[in-house]
Amino acid sequence: MALLLVSSSICVFFANRIIKTQSKAFLFSDVDKIKPVKTGLVLGTSKYLGNGSINPFYENRIIAAHNLYAHHKIKQLILSGDNSKIDYNEPQDMKDDLIEMGVPDSIIFLDYAGFRTFDSMVRLKAIFNQDSAIVISQQFHNERAIYIAQQKNIFVYGFCAKDVSQSLGIGTYVREYFARVKVFLDLLLNKQPKFYGPSVKLIY
Repeated sequence: MALLLVSSSICVFFANRIIKTQSKAFLFSDVDKIKPVKTGLVLGTSKYLGNGSINPFYENRIIAAHNLYAHHKIKQLILSGDNSKIDYNEPQDMKDDLIEMGVPDSIIFLDYAGFRTFDSMVRLKAIFNQDSAIVISQQFHNERAIYIAQQKNIFVYGFCAKDVSQSLGIGTYVREYFARVKVFLDLLLNKQPKFYGPSVKLIY
């Protein structure tokens, strides 16, 4: 048992270190400093918490996406998330809120099969034919997304939405460490997205 714990700890440590190191130069939180790229990719999460209140991770990602559009840093948006249940639709929630904030419907494209970050990044190129983008999420999430993209020959910057306090997002932050180990297993085993589907033509 002790050996297993030590081995697991080593895997978590090195996975975290590699992903942070490889992604560091591509992360931005100041909209004025990030270079314009034609496509933004918003990574999905649930709009609501279990108690019915708005999920701050979600809210901050929507604000960040709108900020990029308002500052002419992106021309079109892919909203990638989970739509595995009839009454649960992350991409549509994001679209509705962005339209309400003034983002035109015509530049928004929905990826209903972004069940995992790995799926979202692979489908960015395989389905939406984009080999570059600005990925939009919190920094810890962007780090992992950027690393996956690098391994799949996709050039992405990460625009970091406002973080959420450790007390509110402790479960998410803990899961992230194990998700980083899973990235290396996915790459080693040549894991594929759950769904592919037909190609989607964007504006640009």
